[in-house]
Amino acid sequence: MMLQIRSFLVLLIVGISATQALAVTGTVTGGKIDPLPIAIAPFISGDGSDIAATVAGVIANDLARSGYFNPLPPESYLERISNFDVQPQFNSWKQVKANDLVVGQVSNAGGKTSIAFKLYDVNTGQLVAGTSFTASPKVARRIAHKIADMIYKSITGFDGYFDTRVVYVDESGPKNQRIKRLAIMDQDGFGARTLTNGKDILLTPRFSPNSQEITYASIGAEAARVYLFNLDTGQKEIVGDFPNMSFAPRFSPDGQQVIMSLQSEDGIYSNIFAMDLRSKRMRQITNVPAINTAPSYSPDGARITFESDRGGTQQVYVMNADGSNQQRISFGKGRYSTPVWSPDGKYIAFTKQGEGKFGIGVMNPDGSGERILTEGFHNEGPTWSPNSRVIMFFRDQPGEAGGPQLFSVDISGYNEQRVPTPEFSSDPAWSPLLN
Repeated sequence: MMLQIRSFLVLLIVGISATQALAVTGTVTGGKIDPLPIAIAPFISGDGSDIAATVAGVIANDLARSGYFNPLPPESYLERISNFDVQPQFNSWKQVKANDLVVGQVSNAGGKTSIAFKLYDVNTGQLVAGTSFTASPKVARRIAHKIADMIYKSITGFDGYFDTRVVYVDESGPKNQRIKRLAIMDQDGFGARTLTNGKDILLTPRFSPNSQEITYASIGAEAARVYLFNLDTGQKEIVGDFPNMSFAPRFSPDGQQVIMSLQSEDGIYSNIFAMDLRSKRMRQITNVPAINTAPSYSPDGARITFESDRGGTQQVYVMNADGSNQQRISFGKGRYSTPVWSPDGKYIAFTKQGEGKFGIGVMNPDGSGERILTEGFHNEGPTWSPNSRVIMFFRDQPGEAGGPQLFSVDISGYNEQRVPTPEFSSDPAWSPLLN
């Protein structure tokens, strides 16, 4: 999708601003999110188009779901913005306790839609950020996500994550006969659609670095295979036919390799291999008589985290990308699994099982600083937002009527919430920011 962006002003606050300090009073080691009150004025539309209401609503929803913002109810506003080019009356916005104000307008001409916005600091009256987009009206929601990303970064100093997609396993049918399909949606749950027919059991879908391909494992009647699915063409390609079971495929950061776990010939153990997608050559990385699986590269591609039961129980390990210097990093009580490196390289997220609970947590790459963010009946499968601030995972509900659903949580451990999907859903994977 092509967007024309006309920047009449972009003043992004880099680093930690005074505003950010009000929004986030804590870090991954503990703290609390105090959401900032923000006013999003109804976007001006000369032709009465419902696109204006859609864009303003998407922006408000994105910012609210982040946990860092509290969009004020429009019925509380004292000023009605009717001219995009006239400076707002900031005293009226101070009276409703708004810290920041977003104004915008939408116009249509020649089959194209132009959407412009401005972000003001109410207390200083400063224009903080603004830009204009021109594109097909069909992509108005994406433009709204981009605007929300700019607002989020301008105020918090963190990169945004709203203009992204999530791939996951859509699950439907009775609990003992679930049909599992590859599915994709926007990060807020909008536009969910299935991509495969559900004839095979589908596991662990993962995005390529350019977000145009998905790799996943599929267990069919004849074999377990790793596939590549092209989102542009809808075509799927077999990565390789392996004599034994293959699991947990994931792309390397440069997109040139797929790393995975392959079962041994006797079916007892599994080790980690990487396949070059151009030459189709396989390279064995671990060679230990144990179940070694769930590999995930560090963002620079230099190291890999994975799980292994070589010590008697599932634990998290790290090693160099060539398999050297394998070291265990999890030492708490319980079993650790599904490790995944954060996009900024600072943390490894994991699933922890112990004392009848499943927790989603984070630790430093050397194993220090372990912190459980959320616990439940059966939590599993963490995936990172591209800015490393939010983790999505799935939680299975007990009982015959229960099933897995997607949730997200801030790395502070606050702002846990359900991510809506049409059916039961598991194994989420977050895309990088879209282009």
